[in-house]
Amino acid sequence: VIGPYFFENAAGNAVTVNGGSYRDMITNFLWEELNGIDLEDIFFQQDGATCHTADETMQLLQTKFHGRVISRRGDVNWPPRSCDLTPLDFSLWGFLKGKVYANDPQTIPELKEEIRRTINKISPQLCQNVIENFVKRMNVCKQSRGGHLSDIVFHI
Repeated sequence: VIGPYFFENAAGNAVTVNGGSYRDMITNFLWEELNGIDLEDIFFQQDGATCHTADETMQLLQTKFHGRVISRRGDVNWPPRSCDLTPLDFSLWGFLKGKVYANDPQTIPELKEEIRRTINKISPQLCQNVIENFVKRMNVCKQSRGGHLSDIVFHI
């Protein structure tokens, strides 16, 4: 798991995520995190937010993930409202929220530190469980001919 990354200015204040700030994150954070990793068989997945799919952003992603970008306007088109199959949506955010808020952070710095601590504790086994759950979700989605999985409970 790479991250977290907080979109902030030099003073540490939150900033709006736009095309420029997203590309800055990719260039100044993500590329550093991926340095030394063989990316030949790794795909990059993102949602269809405008800042993610701007021409400059897509060109930047192609420099490391040529032919392997899963996104609206990407090499593999990812349909809108497809959170049924997006691992971050169906597993990570709920997991993080439960763990982070269990410790009742009272300030933004405490919240950020709790997020960092929780992400750093994500085990390889949890990642493996998410992958196995993803495969189950794909099979159920295929059987339902692309329908939503809202009535199905998956345990990680």
